[in-house]
Amino acid sequence: MFEAMDKIVLAIVDVIYQPWCVPLLLIAGGIYFTFRTGLMQVRHFGESIRVVTEKPSQDGGVSSFGALMVSTASRVGTGNIIGVCTAIILGGAGAIFWMWVTAFIGGATAFVESTLAQVYKKKNPDGSSYGGPAFYMRDALNARWLGVIFSCFVIFTYAVGYNMLAAYNLQSTFKVFSFYGASTPAVIGAILTILFGIIIFGGAKRLINVTGLLVPIMGVIYVAVSIIVLIMNIGNIPHMFGAIFASAFDFKAIFGGFAGSCLMWGLKRGLYSNEAGMGSAPNAAAMADVSHPVKQGLVQMLSVFIDTLLICTATAFMCLSTNVSPANFVSSSGADAAGYVQASIGSTLGSFGPIFIAVAMSLFAFTTLIGNYSYCEGCLRFILNRDVTKTETMIFRGIATILIFVGAVADAGFVWDTADLAQGLMVITNVPSILILGGIAVSALKDYEKQKKAGKDPHFKSADINLKQDTDFWK
Repeated sequence: MFEAMDKIVLAIVDVIYQPWCVPLLLIAGGIYFTFRTGLMQVRHFGESIRVVTEKPSQDGGVSSFGALMVSTASRVGTGNIIGVCTAIILGGAGAIFWMWVTAFIGGATAFVESTLAQVYKKKNPDGSSYGGPAFYMRDALNARWLGVIFSCFVIFTYAVGYNMLAAYNLQSTFKVFSFYGASTPAVIGAILTILFGIIIFGGAKRLINVTGLLVPIMGVIYVAVSIIVLIMNIGNIPHMFGAIFASAFDFKAIFGGFAGSCLMWGLKRGLYSNEAGMGSAPNAAAMADVSHPVKQGLVQMLSVFIDTLLICTATAFMCLSTNVSPANFVSSSGADAAGYVQASIGSTLGSFGPIFIAVAMSLFAFTTLIGNYSYCEGCLRFILNRDVTKTETMIFRGIATILIFVGAVADAGFVWDTADLAQGLMVITNVPSILILGGIAVSALKDYEKQKKAGKDPHFKSADINLKQDTDFWK
């Protein structure tokens, strides 16, 4: 069944990842926003770190840090381990360089989409906020129909594609252990399904509490271990960088077979990891209680850097600095990414290595599942154009929970291709929208810089940038 479905999915994926479609939108859009904002990734990097520590304006509001952790929980996940290793195995070491490039220019894209989400966020009865791309599509582009399509794609991506893939990637890391058998995926899937259900039936506040605790802890430990591995293999570092740059600039190989090139794999897995341009993080950004939309735009830019330039790089260096060849982990059935990363770390840290990866993957996958799902219920409410009833919410959560189990027992090709399809559809919908509306985010940035230059703590008013549409928060 999975094989037949995968053929259909793969046929669509092959079309939307042609150079003129998703790659062009991401790369050209990122470059455009980088120059339009005056290289703000560099100019305002320090400011992005400062604003993340600010407290919410109202007691009980979601802080910038809280919103950052929800979006980072989705970004920082199995893609940072399995996705990176898949890119290296199938695209070569140069895929890592192109992941860095997509992250750098994607930082500007993430800033624009998250700033727009803040500008057009909506107010709950209790004074808290919600929003995302569907709302700026509706309110700024006057295209509710586009927002509905986008919301469907978000649910398809996060409740189906990404969460199924996270469940599969988690169970695959246990293949190296002797107890792994034919029934292991189902057992792990059942355990993960139960834990996931316990969390999501506890409500949104619990989502923020759980991710806020786990994301920083797991990220720091993971980077620390990768540094230890890198130091222990310090003699291989020159060769590692040589391999990355030699592969990245082998243009004959890249343009001779673009679909399987390091550039394409870097783009695909970079997108899967940092999600810049997809329009996912703005859903979390809209929840933050800040005095100026640009503050949360800067925070979400920082999230992209944390994800790719820190966590993904940690995985890449941990693998490429060892003497384990990625070529040994590719077969007719695809890439054994879990086997590659575990063999790499095991060659340095012994039996502790595979155990550590299994534990890290468990934490990464679990927070990914939670962060992913946090985007979905708001999109369902937008599609229905009304509050979701308690019965509808329970049914929706039940289906999302069951899909976790399906992902754990599904075929590798099917879950990867489904995730690639879903994220590509989000890009095709969101990036053209923010290209049209990007001037609003740029005007907000100029207003922010003007107030900072005057020595003020920036506070935003929609009239200051001559915004035509009504807003719930910035009148």
